[in-house]
Amino acid sequence: MTDNNSFLYLSDEVMDGLDVSTAEAVDSIERLITQLDASKAWSAPKSVILTPDGRYMMATLAATDDPRVMAVKSLVLNPRNVDNGLPQINGTITLLDSETGLPLAVMDGNWVTAVRTAGLSAIAAKHMARPDASIIAFVGCGVQAHSHLQAFTDLFPLSEIHAFGRGTHNRDKLCRAAEEKGLTAVASTSAEEALRGADIVVSSVTFSTGLEPFLDARWLKPGAFACVTDIAAPWMRQHFSAFDRIIVDDQEQEAAMPVPMADPAMVTGDLFGLVNGRSQGRGSPDERTGFMFRGLSVGDLALAALAYRKAKQASKGTPVG
Repeated sequence: MTDNNSFLYLSDEVMDGLDVSTAEAVDSIERLITQLDASKAWSAPKSVILTPDGRYMMATLAATDDPRVMAVKSLVLNPRNVDNGLPQINGTITLLDSETGLPLAVMDGNWVTAVRTAGLSAIAAKHMARPDASIIAFVGCGVQAHSHLQAFTDLFPLSEIHAFGRGTHNRDKLCRAAEEKGLTAVASTSAEEALRGADIVVSSVTFSTGLEPFLDARWLKPGAFACVTDIAAPWMRQHFSAFDRIIVDDQEQEAAMPVPMADPAMVTGDLFGLVNGRSQGRGSPDERTGFMFRGLSVGDLALAALAYRKAKQASKGTPVG
């Protein structure tokens, strides 16, 4: 795909301007999931470093030959970034030609993470949420909440959101974004208040070593779907029996993790099974279903490749080299 060492730099602002739709994100991820299932794409379990001072460092790797690309994502979560006016999480995606190893692009990892995470959630929601879902609750009101608000508004007839977060600034910002979409926004005073009555719940609580679980699956109403983007850290695992069905993103990756998100005996399938018809997402209208995930590296690859293609077509980005 390239015959020299030049590459594109794609900033967050550039990728925001590419207008990647929910349908495009979902289609690109589903296509790579199908390739991975057919051994035409490849990925490695994520690598994680937890430092004594509370930093979380992570790297992922995935590749495909159609298109001929490989993506490496690296990120650092540092709660102290806030004191310096920075986001808690910052990352970078490096996109390479999977045949030659030559660089294609370096891009903002935060944008890719936000859009691909919402895309993974959207794929699960198509199979696991009730199609008539109208009330969505957010626990955690940061970047992921906004990307999920966009994706789920595209997929479901939403009319109301419940928002709960540790601070009022992000909560109120999310409520304003919902109101701009014509939704009724409720600023909830507790997590339980947010979950009660919601058809869909999205938890995106930022990880920290001192986080105490505070979300109870028993608060979910019959028929609710919980999209757990935060490795289930804020959920009380002793009450996961309230779920009728739990799907994870990748059972093979989950088996390699030292601490599983849920008891493996409770997990009925993964995203690969949903996409390829081996796993059932919902058995009845009253089932409480949960999608718990760490993040698929093929999702990062799918969105990075999509952003690169659209940037090239629109002649956007900064050439380097």
